[in-house]
This record gives sequence, structure tokens and C-alpha cells, in this order.
Amino acid sequence: MNYNSALRRQWRATTGAMIGAMIGAAIGGLLLWSGVPSARASESAVAVMYHRFGEDAHPSTNIRIDQFEAHIQELTEGDYTVLPLERIVDLLSSGERLPDRAVAITVDDAYRSVYAEAWPRLRKAGLPFTLFVATETVEKGLPAFMTWDQIRELRDDGVTIGAHGHSHGHLPRESLDAIRADIDRSNAIYKRELGAVPVLFAYPFGETSADIIKLVRKSGYRAAFGQHSGVMARTLSAFYLPRFALNETYGSLERLKLAANALPIPVTGVTPTDPLVTDAMNPPAFGFTVDETVGSLKRLACYHSHSGKAMVQRLGTRRVEVRFPEAFPKGRSRVNCTMPAEQGRWRWLGMQFYVKP
Repeated sequence: MNYNSALRRQWRATTGAMIGAMIGAAIGGLLLWSGVPSARASESAVAVMYHRFGEDAHPSTNIRIDQFEAHIQELTEGDYTVLPLERIVDLLSSGERLPDRAVAITVDDAYRSVYAEAWPRLRKAGLPFTLFVATETVEKGLPAFMTWDQIRELRDDGVTIGAHGHSHGHLPRESLDAIRADIDRSNAIYKRELGAVPVLFAYPFGETSADIIKLVRKSGYRAAFGQHSGVMARTLSAFYLPRFALNETYGSLERLKLAANALPIPVTGVTPTDPLVTDAMNPPAFGFTVDETVGSLKRLACYHSHSGKAMVQRLGTRRVEVRFPEAFPKGRSRVNCTMPAEQGRWRWLGMQFYVKP
């Protein structure tokens, strides 16, 4: 794949229309990037996430082709620099500056429509992307998924292949031994079919816990990703980085522009440090300290994915505590905080929690 044209698309003017959706993502306290926390856009980047392309029978995970083509046009003609996800990880880890509005394209699960619909369009546009492959569905030869020959074809063309485990299960429901065995099994298959084990990992459904994050880190990956919206920044854990999910409902051009232009809310002291919620701490006491480079917090607002707008309390000038009126329901749950930034852009911070059924 020819990345050169994508790498040259820097510093061009754009109007970037914004909509008022308020979602974002972050988690701290596990393993921060090296470097000093900062609010500068040159120290952050955005990842967008897709699953299916033109598969209208699955609207929750599908993006329509007309939507996807509008996204490609925006990313190639707008004021963005589309980089391989692994390159963004390198820059964040090393402390080097990133271009403003750096964007990575990611795709989960290796559906056949990635090969038939997404890859030809991204290749023509010169846009790099990362494909996270769960090995069990490919091994079974299910018709909805790509084959290993097709995955190798993408790899040989420059597509980054990331790990997504073997069984694509709900990891917080499983024992650590079972998760370790699942990762080991998938790694053996990657090695057999691709000749190497991926260095990037994506949690199935974006679900994880502090113990699972530690396990993934010890498994040799360089970074890992959830499925919660937000901005990748050095103030976040390298092993639970956010991605903006795009589908038919949340895949308008306006939402893509909102995500691709987003800035981080740089924070420290995020509590709780574990996204797995126990019965004894439900709802969780969510809080964080915002870096002073952000300025006034008067317009900071936070939302819960089930109960709506949450109560925000400020302790002193920089500490924020978010309180909820009721316990979180079983399964995935998100808290998203956002505030307006300069030039019509938005800052994003959030966390995905998980309550065992």
C-alpha cells in the first residue's frame, strides 16, 4: 500500500462541521505513556473503528457504502493525516510530536466485506488501516469471514494485522488462565499463518479489567485498544486506548468530522483504576484531575450511557468527581465527559465499565 500520499496530507484548511454528540474515552493509572501530560493536539491522535461494510442486515456493526465513501473523501481531502496505527503508537511511546488531526483507521473481526468492499477503496485512496483478526472464525472457514489467504493478501499489501484473541469471548467473564490460553492459541495460529505474532491487541467488545490489562501487557503486546470513543493521548494507559466506533446509526459525515477533530482532556488520578465494577462499588466513584493546560472547566459535562447527564462536582480548581443516581446495569456501560475547545473542536474523556451478568 502506498502511504506516501496519506503522510503528505498535513496542515490543509478545513471547516470541520461539529455536532453536539457527547461521548469520549479514557482510563488511567495502569501504564501511562512516557512523557509529560499535555493538552496539545500534537501529542494525541484519533482512531476510528469499523466492522462490516455494506452488510445492511447488520446495522449495529455495519457502515453503508455511501457513508464509508464519504468518510474516505473527508479523510483524504480534509485537514487530516491518516497514519498506520502502529506508527501512532510509536510516536506516542517515544514522545515525538504527531501532526494535528492524526487519524488511524481500524477494522475488527475480519468480515468478508472488509476484503470485498473496504480494502479496495482504502487502497485506491492510499489510506493505511489495521485489521484485528479473531482466529477462531477464520479457522472455521465461516462464509461471513475472510480466509487466511485473503488476510495474507492484505498483509502483503501493507495492511497491519492486529490480534483479537481466538474465541472473541467476553473476557471479564472468564478466568485469567482461560484468557491466557486463548491468547496463546491465537498467537500460535498467527505465527503459523502469518509468520509472526501481532504487536497490537484489541479487546473483544472492548471489555476488560485491570487484571486482564496486566495479562495482555505481559503477553508481549505493545498496546491494546477498547471500543469506547475518545482520543489517544500520552495521559492514557497504552493498554486501554480508545477508538470511535462508526456504524449506520453513528456513522454520519458530521460524526466522523467530530471524532477526527477531537482533542483529549488530559487527566491524572483517574478513579477507579479498574473498569470491572463489583457489586460493592456500583455505581463506581468516577473521578479525575484535569491538567491545568486545559483552562476553565465550567463547560465540562459528563453523561452515562444509560441514565443520561451525570452530576459533576469540582473539588478545588482541577479535581472532578462524577456521581450517578443509580447502579450500573449488567454488561457494558460508558461514562463520557466532554467540553468545547478552540476553533469549534471538542475535548473528550470517558471510561467503559463492565458489570458481570
